[in-house]
Amino acid sequence: MTERNYIWRLILVVMLITAAWFGLATRLAFLHLSPNDELRQRVRQIRRVEQEILVGRGRILDRHGNILALDMAVKNVCADPKTIVEDGHVQFIGKQLARLLQLDPAMIVTRLSRPDRRFEYIKKFVQVDTIRQIQRMQMKGVFFEDASARYYPHGSMMCHALGFSNMEGIGSAGVEQKMNVYLKGRPGLRVSEMDGRRREIYSRRSLEIAPQEGADVYLTLDQNIQYMVEKALDSAMLTHQAKGCWAIVERVRTGEILAMACRPAYDLNEYRQSASQNMLNRSIGYVYEPGSTFKVAVIAGALNEGTVFPDEVFDCENGCWYFQGRPLRDYHPYGRLSVADVLRKSSNIGAAKVAMTLPPARLEQYLRDFGIGRTTGVDLPGEEAGILHNRSKWTSLSVSRMAMGHEVGVTSLQMLNVMCAIANNGFLLRPTIVQRVVDAHGRTIKESTPEVISKPIGEKTARLMQRLLTRVTQEGGTGTRARVDGYLVAGKTGSAQKPIPGGYSDSANMASFVGFLPADNPEFAMIVVVDEPQPLHTGGVVAAPVFQEIAAQIVRYLDIPPTGAESVRAFETGASIEEL
Repeated sequence: MTERNYIWRLILVVMLITAAWFGLATRLAFLHLSPNDELRQRVRQIRRVEQEILVGRGRILDRHGNILALDMAVKNVCADPKTIVEDGHVQFIGKQLARLLQLDPAMIVTRLSRPDRRFEYIKKFVQVDTIRQIQRMQMKGVFFEDASARYYPHGSMMCHALGFSNMEGIGSAGVEQKMNVYLKGRPGLRVSEMDGRRREIYSRRSLEIAPQEGADVYLTLDQNIQYMVEKALDSAMLTHQAKGCWAIVERVRTGEILAMACRPAYDLNEYRQSASQNMLNRSIGYVYEPGSTFKVAVIAGALNEGTVFPDEVFDCENGCWYFQGRPLRDYHPYGRLSVADVLRKSSNIGAAKVAMTLPPARLEQYLRDFGIGRTTGVDLPGEEAGILHNRSKWTSLSVSRMAMGHEVGVTSLQMLNVMCAIANNGFLLRPTIVQRVVDAHGRTIKESTPEVISKPIGEKTARLMQRLLTRVTQEGGTGTRARVDGYLVAGKTGSAQKPIPGGYSDSANMASFVGFLPADNPEFAMIVVVDEPQPLHTGGVVAAPVFQEIAAQIVRYLDIPPTGAESVRAFETGASIEEL
């Protein structure tokens, strides 16, 4: 009886196994042989995978190849809450991660206390040194994900020019934003199929598009000159208790910007913790009434038009002149001054009378040719156009006020460009901050060359202005503190009261100095602007010494030969206009 039961059980097992295999064979035949296109498409879609192949962002370098921005390998710290909860280590792991990552322990514990989840980000873009510390603790349920983050080796240096890329790797300010299309590269794409264990079946790879690495961007900026400028601005901020200050250094013959710095600044690696007002590039994004530096454009226009001559004399009314029933005052009272001395002494009344010799239409045209009222076209986002109203909106007072830098608005780069045009024999160039763009194979795909925008004045007038502006920094001029030993310096001071509702402030001023050197063979030009210095507020006292401090270092750094001794001696002994 026992043996018979055993035989029947064996037969039953064999029949069940045979039926199972037959069922599997039938199903397999059905799947492979039947014309079930819909089912096959569903299977294909489940197994098909599209993978984006990410690429690194290109580097940003200065004109000498010093790295200013690059992508750095980092990791994201991740966790498996289910595993950590089951092991009962939520509190321990939460405290350790909070200590190492400098995060709030309560926040981490909350993220880890989710047993229904298998993945949670704890912190993204963590440096390798910190990752090593976490790895040494061998905390079960804590793992890492490869990532890359933008890193700026010099912190806040060049922050307003460089800008930054956000957490998604998109340029969001400065060169990072303007050149984003070159820097970001192009990700690749891979289309393939996976097996049951989610491993790629290489023979089923149907498409692979190689990624295009981001290009490197070389700037015209010089890291060493930038350092000189930023140190001088830091000192000026402390000395004059200023609200802000900024400076730009530009090559006269090419339009290349060698330095661009603003204060206050911010750390590019910690941009999310920075105040938005600190991120403004005041060199191109802050519009102000320039004050007396604007006299350069007006007097150059009148000289070029031939309505005045350097030795022509104007009555400066002993410091107060009523025109159209409104007073116009000089900082110091003057009697009769030549046009050359109007520029040297910075007489508002003299400049107004010079401006009024020009027909309004011609004055407007000269100012527009100098680039006033339009952007310079520099390779940076956020540039303002400034303010120059159409002539139809001018009042009977407008010409006399524009001559002293009121009723117009400029950016510092615009004002510097005016001075560069004079130093460059009348040619106004487009300023550049991007020197070239080089792809991953070392090929130059974009390169900047000097570009002439306009020619507002002739070469003869430009050379005359170069000589007249040199007198501003000699004895009797307003810019003596800008002098650099051994070199002729040409420039102009500016001291402008800031406009407020109903008039102008008595305590808030913009102090500036813009100039170039050597005056007899200009190499570079520079503008320095100090916003609301206290208690001193004039450009000659506040901004000119900053100019001098920076320029004295640059001439040595660039190895610019000193001005000939005879030329320097002639100016120091007070050469006449005719000798100029």
